[in-house]
Amino acid sequence: RDTNIHIKFVTNTTKESRKTLHERLRKIGFELEAHEIFSSLSAAANYVEKEKLNPMYLLSEDARSDFGATDPQRELDAVVVGLAPSEFYYENLNKAFHLLIANKNNRLVAIHQGKYYKRKDGLALGPGAFIKGLEYAASVNSVLIGKPNEYFFKSAIPEGICPEECVMIGDDPNDDVAGAMKLGLKGIQVKTGKYLPNITVTEQPTVIVENFSEAVDWIIKSNLN
Repeated sequence: RDTNIHIKFVTNTTKESRKTLHERLRKIGFELEAHEIFSSLSAAANYVEKEKLNPMYLLSEDARSDFGATDPQRELDAVVVGLAPSEFYYENLNKAFHLLIANKNNRLVAIHQGKYYKRKDGLALGPGAFIKGLEYAASVNSVLIGKPNEYFFKSAIPEGICPEECVMIGDDPNDDVAGAMKLGLKGIQVKTGKYLPNITVTEQPTVIVENFSEAVDWIIKSNLN
């Protein structure tokens, strides 16, 4: 901010609403406003509203608060899936399966297809496996909303700003870095979080650094502003 670089915190997190994310980040010392947070939930809620969908949600209760109410007078016409471990049980997934095969126009909306995420006890299975399972069983293709989809990054960039003027810092080489670079952003890979040194990457990052602090220093020194 001191160098006049605008900041946006973008995340594929689908367990927490923007309000909860904002409160948590403030508690650990981040100085930011709620409007500076853009999550895949934000992008998905915009998509549901734009497409006038009436979905079944496989989301946590908190994440669900970022979306409008389901209309009980209308048939359900979509399944929206995020990271919701407590929702991924057989009866729920079977209900989603039946909804998808009931009408060929019903949509499977994948907020993101992460293979895994990091918890205190290590890496844990992400929503991608459940989304792929529904795709396979119902013979449908999901609509991907979150990273690494181009839709997500386009939605996060303010109007009037070119992708080439932006840089993405991330710990996931494919969802964060490669996804952003495909749209034209520069991509900085940090060796923290869920970074694994031997993972196969779809695109080489602009630069690899040890941590977030080094990423910020690189941006300032590169005069990207």
